[in-house]
Amino acid sequence: MKGIGQPTSRQLIILTGLSGSGKGTILKTFEDLGYYCVDNLPVDLIPTFADLLGESGSEIAKAALLVDVREGGALGRFPKLYRQLQRRQAATLVFVEARDDALVRRFSETRRPHPLGLDKTIASGIRAERRMMQPIRELADVVIDTTRFNVHELRQHVIHRFQGEDRRKRILISLTSFGYRYGVPPDSDLVFDVRFLPNPNFVPGLKAKSGKDAAVMRYIRSFRQTKEFIKRLSKLLIYLLPHYMREGKSYLTIAVGCTGGRHRSVAISEAIHRELARHGYDTKVTHRDLVK
Repeated sequence: MKGIGQPTSRQLIILTGLSGSGKGTILKTFEDLGYYCVDNLPVDLIPTFADLLGESGSEIAKAALLVDVREGGALGRFPKLYRQLQRRQAATLVFVEARDDALVRRFSETRRPHPLGLDKTIASGIRAERRMMQPIRELADVVIDTTRFNVHELRQHVIHRFQGEDRRKRILISLTSFGYRYGVPPDSDLVFDVRFLPNPNFVPGLKAKSGKDAAVMRYIRSFRQTKEFIKRLSKLLIYLLPHYMREGKSYLTIAVGCTGGRHRSVAISEAIHRELARHGYDTKVTHRDLVK
């Protein structure tokens, strides 16, 4: 990753990406981190700004510029300009995106028109913008997919990634328990089936409880295979996570399933959550089928 972690007294980040992907939130986060931020700086002024940043007398130690489709036709000159800029100054190009369905939902919720024009549907505007931005995306040093982030998670991810913390912590892990009878969560990256564990559903007094209940957890943990599974799965994830991060993954969804998604998957998800948190990873837990 260029520009980050290099021994330079000046940092220049150029932020770009798709409309509705969260660029504004990220720019605001950079501002909170002490960056001098400029929204919608004309493309042709970027070299001039970079030169000013690099001057010995400049009081600006780090800056973040936001450039996007609002530039219109001038955006086509950006790839050549950025290549020239890199030859004389360290810079990091951050591209922000999200899945089409997430972008459509965000535009619908805010009732904003797509910036490419009122004559286009939101979906067609997103497709056109994605095609327009593809040459810039190919140059990106960092790509952030915000599909699964809420505003607070996105902000935390940017802080972790650009504030120089331990690289292990720069990935947000979502643990989801589910029941196979209701289907596997479609956005899962890793899926683990815990139906081999003894089922509390058939134990008097435990059927009406959930895996979050201490009595259910004690029952499940009373079996050797449960303890061994938690131990082995935790070790596997601790091994895998740095490799995922090395490939640029910023968000990982781990799904744990049992028959109904009420007892075993819930208990195991909670246990794995505690283990990962103990190793310094940001984790959140959701129990999709707990109330079904």
